[in-house]
Amino acid sequence: MKYIKGKYYVEKVEANKIAKIYGTPAYCYSENKLKKNIRNFKNNFKIIDPLICFSIKSNNNLQIVKIIKNAGLGADVVSKGELMFALKAGISPSKIVFSGVGKTSEEIKYAIEKNILLINAESENEIKIIEKVALSKKKNVKIGLRLNPNIDALTNSKISTGRKIDKFGVDKKNFVKIIEKFKSSKNLTISCLSVHIGSQISNFTPFGKMIKEVSKILSEIKHKFEYVDFGGGMSIQYEKNDPKLNYKKYSSAIVSFLKKNDVKIIFEPGRAIIGDAAVLLTKIIYVKKTKNINFIIIDAAMNDLIRPALYGSTHQIIPVKINKGKVKKVHNFVGPICETSDQFLRTMKFSTLFENDILAICDVGAYGMVLSSNYNLRAKPPEIIVNNSKIKLATRRQKIKNII
Repeated sequence: MKYIKGKYYVEKVEANKIAKIYGTPAYCYSENKLKKNIRNFKNNFKIIDPLICFSIKSNNNLQIVKIIKNAGLGADVVSKGELMFALKAGISPSKIVFSGVGKTSEEIKYAIEKNILLINAESENEIKIIEKVALSKKKNVKIGLRLNPNIDALTNSKISTGRKIDKFGVDKKNFVKIIEKFKSSKNLTISCLSVHIGSQISNFTPFGKMIKEVSKILSEIKHKFEYVDFGGGMSIQYEKNDPKLNYKKYSSAIVSFLKKNDVKIIFEPGRAIIGDAAVLLTKIIYVKKTKNINFIIIDAAMNDLIRPALYGSTHQIIPVKINKGKVKKVHNFVGPICETSDQFLRTMKFSTLFENDILAICDVGAYGMVLSSNYNLRAKPPEIIVNNSKIKLATRRQKIKNII
């Protein structure tokens, strides 16, 4: 995705052309960028040879996940629906990990019936339910137990998941007690130590602390694990000056970890795989000029992309065709929904803009369309996949008549 002679292209297709064909707002993915991200992730951890389970919660477009499956990745799921979806996409049950704090007995039953690789439990009571269902099915089920290491991921507090105040996992003391209690169960095999400390983590330090904490527990506990699931959380750059995660440092730390611990590593990336492989195309409805602010009212809204409203996150916004001149004035890019929080970006200057211009909201591949809604009875946008010069409609635009 780049500019060529002042025009923005998704691979070899001009973004304006896509907007003309499919209208706006519209999600647009670069298939080759997605494949490149997968290759890069694999290469970053090549020496480790991990099982990579794509986080379905980050993007559940069927065509996208099929591309990911064809690249050899498994799936991390957090609901029966996501598990059914992963299987529909053709992902082998032997590459599926079921995470999440609130699995129901029905979901656990379904996961056991499908013979998935692991159910990562998050509490003693959940393990009791898994054991009960496994007994009723006369099966021995592989499970993991999630550790809460009480580590600050140095990220947005709403997506930090490894502190003692967070709902995820169990603390070290209870982790040891639970392992001791269930390690001799006839219907359970505790195969995995699971840990996931947060999302959009760009600083290696929290990951380093996590690895050390896991290594310490493994040295103290009298139990042999087959897997260690380090979760995901690897960041992308939403802005040019955002720090980059040092993958070399992360990989080296795990190599050192594996010299002391004979386990298979599992990762659960989502954002790192798909985050920067998509843009949301949107049209300017009005340019509303006030004394101090130019409100750029676009046809995309918080129901299409809720991250800025939900997390206060920033996405770069760029014109798909660069007009001459720049306006040095506050520009506030806002949507049409009747909420003050329905805004995407506030910047001090921007290139000259006109009504009906097309813009691209960048890096929306993760937690974009998957978090969309019909708020204000707005139809969800389509999803388009571009491969070189080929355009494929992956999801049709909803029709308003079908949601009322």
